[in-house]
Amino acid sequence: MSKFRALRVSQDESGAYVRRVIECGIDELPAGELLIRVHYSSLNYKDALSASGNRGVTRNYPHTPGIDAAGVVAESAVGEFAPGDEVIVTGYDLGMNTAGGFAEYIRVPAAWAIKRPQGLSLREAMLLGTAGLTAALCVDKLEKTGLDASAGPVLVTGATGGVGSIAVRLLARLGYQVAAATGKAEQADFLRSLGAGQIVERAALLEGVDKPLLKEQWAGAVDTVGGDVLFNVVKSLRYGASVACCGLTAGVNFKANVFPFILRGVNLLGVDSVELPLMVKASMWDRLSLQWKLDGLESLAREVGLDQLPGEIERILAGQQVGRVLVRLI
Repeated sequence: MSKFRALRVSQDESGAYVRRVIECGIDELPAGELLIRVHYSSLNYKDALSASGNRGVTRNYPHTPGIDAAGVVAESAVGEFAPGDEVIVTGYDLGMNTAGGFAEYIRVPAAWAIKRPQGLSLREAMLLGTAGLTAALCVDKLEKTGLDASAGPVLVTGATGGVGSIAVRLLARLGYQVAAATGKAEQADFLRSLGAGQIVERAALLEGVDKPLLKEQWAGAVDTVGGDVLFNVVKSLRYGASVACCGLTAGVNFKANVFPFILRGVNLLGVDSVELPLMVKASMWDRLSLQWKLDGLESLAREVGLDQLPGEIERILAGQQVGRVLVRLI
């Protein structure tokens, strides 16, 4: 146990960021009450940003990304956890400025970990990962503002991505009429297999950017891309409807005006899964293991090992990822 494998991102002499699988020592891990043998992780867009040297995500290199991890406690300095406990760690500083889940071992504060819900295996937990947790939080917020399955079509943008694909599956599972927006027309059958009843071309969501309002269409929306797509979604919500915003792949800015908010009473709901209180995370994981448990998760994912991760990181940065990438470490 003194040595383990990890994906390490470092800067070479030219200033370029390089990714290599290396052997590390347990004593190199940061301080924390729990030493965890990681069984599974998953690849998220934030991981790819960290792995490409984005200092807004990760300040210091060399670094091991991976904002998700599920595994077994190897050592514990607290009474709440014992060796052998199966746990999930998502968000907080894991994989950002703390060595993350793209490694066979992590060491973290006990306050970051929850015990695996009985209704989910470690593998299923990482088929969902931060993407699944975020999708569930989006749907939860929309329902808390009054959305129900009888309200009408619910739009999901970036629908082939990790959060988007799980949001489509979850909404369909709950009986919603789902419209899936994507720039990957060739993935229409994949989206229909998840439960989407309507496929929307991404280009259509960019029409009318300069207009103050657009035709009312959506009873609710989950937006994973941001930018002008997000505000066009806001402008096309039905009266009193809401959009849950959780992503920024299309940009952090949009051309906003107040008309949709004061003339249609719509809501823009921010969703964060990183610094969420642990009790809220645990409650949402329980829901994903019981009332909201999804079947067919394997159809959403491809499994890779550490050695395949550098290529997968390039794919997600190029916008080519479809569904989820499960990282196996056992």
